[in-house]
Amino acid sequence: MTDRNAEPSAALEALSPIDGRYADKCRELRALFSEAALIRHRVRVEAEWFLFLAEGLRLPELGALRRPVLDAAAALAARAAPGEAAAVKAEETQINHDVKAVEYYLRGKLGAAGATPAELEFVHFACTSEDINNLAYALMLRAARDTVLTPAIERIRTALASRAHDYADVPMLSRTHGQAASPTTLGKELGNVARRLARVQAAFAAIEPLGKMNGAVGNFNAHLAAYPELDWRGASRRFVEKLGLGWNEYTVQIEPHDWIAEYCDALARVDTVLIDFARDAWGYVSLGYFRQRVVSGEVGSSTMPHKVNPIDFENGEGNLGLANALLRHFADKLPLSRWQRDLTDSTVLRNLGVALAHALLAFKSIERGLGRLEPDAARMAADLDANWEVLGEAVQTVMRRYGVPNAYERLKALTRGQRIDAAVLKAFVAKLPLPPAERERLARLTPADYVGLARELARDA
Repeated sequence: MTDRNAEPSAALEALSPIDGRYADKCRELRALFSEAALIRHRVRVEAEWFLFLAEGLRLPELGALRRPVLDAAAALAARAAPGEAAAVKAEETQINHDVKAVEYYLRGKLGAAGATPAELEFVHFACTSEDINNLAYALMLRAARDTVLTPAIERIRTALASRAHDYADVPMLSRTHGQAASPTTLGKELGNVARRLARVQAAFAAIEPLGKMNGAVGNFNAHLAAYPELDWRGASRRFVEKLGLGWNEYTVQIEPHDWIAEYCDALARVDTVLIDFARDAWGYVSLGYFRQRVVSGEVGSSTMPHKVNPIDFENGEGNLGLANALLRHFADKLPLSRWQRDLTDSTVLRNLGVALAHALLAFKSIERGLGRLEPDAARMAADLDANWEVLGEAVQTVMRRYGVPNAYERLKALTRGQRIDAAVLKAFVAKLPLPPAERERLARLTPADYVGLARELARDA
């Protein structure tokens, strides 16, 4: 991703809008998924493994490590040194291997701190590249979820729940199949989305990032050849869990990526809930149920000056669609690998940040759009008052309770495909063979009153 402080021409010439037009809107992910970030995580894992061999397993060959070497390894694990990514990339251009370049970079740093040639042989000891890569990507995805995506989702969910409470008493005509249906409240409809979002958010948060550290084909072959007396299964578990990841003991050369597929599926479900909301919000703006706050100086159309377009929901929907196209591909492709390993996952994994960036762009757009919405209670009230036929459900259900024959059919004849007003409905109710108190209750009922438990449900959202 392009640095936000790069020259404007660099952003204008970027191939992807993630690195160009939208670079400043997804900068939080740049520290996690850029090429420099991937190098940083690889350096961290390599340094942590070297320290673990020395201090966790206490290999005798590393028992004489001097304090400057241990300090240098700890510093490499903790933070990026100036020029780190550029130095690793320079090494890669010479040897054409990205992970081996990280190993050589560490060797150079630790050698400069005083490590002997024999001690430097324990950098990348018994590792395959995938031991480093799988842990690096797991750390990246965990950090993206916990520090960037989840807070963005939570801001939307909180805003929806707050508005559900605020608008719990604002009656609104429902539409099923696009046609007038039993009324609800605006708060209840927003509460529905808040509850759905809470559920899929919890599922996303519950995905456990996994990691492996077990060699070329997952059997600890090289480890056991060098130190047959050590408990390498236990050591592997301790190392992976020390990084804050779950341990996957059973793998081939690669960690099989099943958990990444689960992660992508769970995030895609979050996106789907928000696509549904973005479309509904767009529709309510179109109906006039929502007004949008006007931003001074903003232009809605190049030719129609009156326009205030719901672009935040449109941009949100578009970016969520892009995110899900990639996330669904990741979920389907990444768990597939020929025999013990093929390389088709490598280029795919490098695009994880692209999918997450499109999702983040969408979350920000929807949050911004939600903040600009203002309900038009008068417009909703007018719509309710123009659709008295929606009370046909209430009247025929009361008729059923009291055994009035052909209740549904009689209301169908009165209301189906027809507009009726308060007077027509009251005249119909007055002739029903119902207890007087029930006729009086139905005669007082209005579409705005006929919202069931919507108010209570909205307040509980």
